[in-house]
Amino acid sequence: MRAREFINEGHTGSLAPDVGLSLPGAWVIPELKNQDPYLQYRFGVAIAAAKGRVAREQDAVEPYHKESIFGENEIVVSYDPKTGEYIDDALAQMGLHGKKQIATMASEEMPDVVKSSPVKAFKGYPR
Repeated sequence: MRAREFINEGHTGSLAPDVGLSLPGAWVIPELKNQDPYLQYRFGVAIAAAKGRVAREQDAVEPYHKESIFGENEIVVSYDPKTGEYIDDALAQMGLHGKKQIATMASEEMPDVVKSSPVKAFKGYPR
């Protein structure tokens, strides 16, 4: 008996129609091109937001925004109090204008961060 007599391949030609069987839950999103990594990142954030929507609504968390405040814009972070002036000067040299400050100049904790130590002071242990 020859092998070809008992080995029977299911079919020949393209495997494309059957690939879906080995990739359960696969989706194609025609409007989301794979050449824009930032857009893919934002889509991942949106997927996470979609999965956690109910919990966020119960906890009154701010909803997902289509675009980040950071977006694809240049961000400059500096402790130098004159940075705003430097940015204006640099933009003027390039023929550009406009900036928006999105943070305070101080490094601060979030309002809900507990700032007191959980360790209670005792004799022999300085505060």
